[in-house]
Amino acid sequence: MTDTGDLDALSSRELHDLAVRRARHHLDVKFLWELLRALPAGEIAAGHPEHAQADALKLSALIGDAIDSDDSDIEEALRPLYLDYLNKHKADLASLPQR
Repeated sequence: MTDTGDLDALSSRELHDLAVRRARHHLDVKFLWELLRALPAGEIAAGHPEHAQADALKLSALIGDAIDSDDSDIEEALRPLYLDYLNKHKADLASLPQR
């Protein structure tokens, strides 16, 4: 494989591919989640704020598709996460657009 010194010689795309391949192989969901969280900021830093918004919409749709699989057990399992998040952001809830 590649030792640490060789990593600096790789292109950013090669680093991305290698990191994602490693994360998939080891089911490293934490790294993949960190990458997803960093993506919109990377888009903005690269001068593509419209891509950041599109990424957020795609991620939201992906999560919605996973949960809308008529499996209420998933919703119940995630309930504490929703409650914690919403309790932290109560002040913003009244200003949210209605569906």
